[in-house]
Amino acid sequence: MVSWQRNLLMVWLSQFFSILGFTVAMPFLPFYIQELGVKEPDHVKFWVALVTAAGPLTMAVCAPIWGVIADRYGRRLMMLRASLGGAVCLALMGLVPNVQWLLALRFMQGMLTGTVSAAQTLVSVHTPNNRTGLALGVLSSAVFTGSMAGNMVGGFLAEIYGYRAVFFVAGGVLLLATFLTLIGVREEFERHASRNDWRSFKVGLGRVSAAWSILVLLGFMAFCRQFDQAMFPLFVQEVKGTLKGAALWTGSLHAIGSVAALLAGIILGWLADRIAPSRIGKYSALVAGILMIPHGLASSFLQMSMARFGILFCAGGLDPVFQIWLAKATPEKNRGILFGWALTAKSIGWTVAPLVSAFAASAFGLRSVYFFGAVFFLLLIPMISLVVRQMGAGSDAKSVE
Repeated sequence: MVSWQRNLLMVWLSQFFSILGFTVAMPFLPFYIQELGVKEPDHVKFWVALVTAAGPLTMAVCAPIWGVIADRYGRRLMMLRASLGGAVCLALMGLVPNVQWLLALRFMQGMLTGTVSAAQTLVSVHTPNNRTGLALGVLSSAVFTGSMAGNMVGGFLAEIYGYRAVFFVAGGVLLLATFLTLIGVREEFERHASRNDWRSFKVGLGRVSAAWSILVLLGFMAFCRQFDQAMFPLFVQEVKGTLKGAALWTGSLHAIGSVAALLAGIILGWLADRIAPSRIGKYSALVAGILMIPHGLASSFLQMSMARFGILFCAGGLDPVFQIWLAKATPEKNRGILFGWALTAKSIGWTVAPLVSAFAASAFGLRSVYFFGAVFFLLLIPMISLVVRQMGAGSDAKSVE
């Protein structure tokens, strides 16, 4: 029998290094794009939006397919696929001659990766129901701890060795994550689907129709959380007044946000086993929306860091809270499929967010991104209430509010 605590530890370590690998390099794409020869400000915003959106776009298409394969062949295999695919793609990004090749590799990255969704699925099916919130909250701490470490290390390495070297380091770290999964993660897997997997897929979705409203909510939540991410390095560059040193400041500010999100994942994940996730989500969205305004008005890195800590504490807790909500609303045998669709929903949000924020930045200036972001976070509150009412009409109403 697999010990869920030991498995959680090994998955945690694997995810820590996976996310560290991605965040060593990915936050600095706007600066790398400029190094590849794109200089005109509006062109930079255009390519930043396009390259940022490319990965989530292909991930949105492929995630349900990987979810079906996960339920058929196991979730550990999907963790291996995602981290190994990421290692190859990121290492190759360090060799690209121009931004067009970078865009092509981002499409490929989206097709092959998705480590967090695979890990969440595996942990959720090997954890007792009364510990699911805690386990997913702890797992989310790996995401934000890895992000914190990756941002700090990446900003430092980029300033000293350049952006290309950072992508090679990222690929190596993801290979380490693959190795940890291979030797340390265990899975007791029993295939539930029939030979006609697509028919079982549709039947499984029909049995958890209430989850569709949560999936829509997950997509919009991802849109809100990702809305300023593509433009944030350019905002840092604008506040600093020069590209020199911007990577180090960007990494440091991302790391501050990751500390906040780490604390949120643990604290709000623990609370989600005791308080309705919908209630936690409403308060988190409210405070995050309010704090977006002083962030957009900030004129110093101290002001930015204070606002960013508060925003990402609230926003960082939304993803694990909603994943817990989804896990509690779905049967174990269909969880791979549903978590795959959850990744698709979030990927759609991640795809649309940089495109909309780039338009806002070009039309109204970089600071306007944060004012629009505040409105979007506040719109989450009535959306959560709508989902609660829809779920309250069913037999599982007792745990949603």
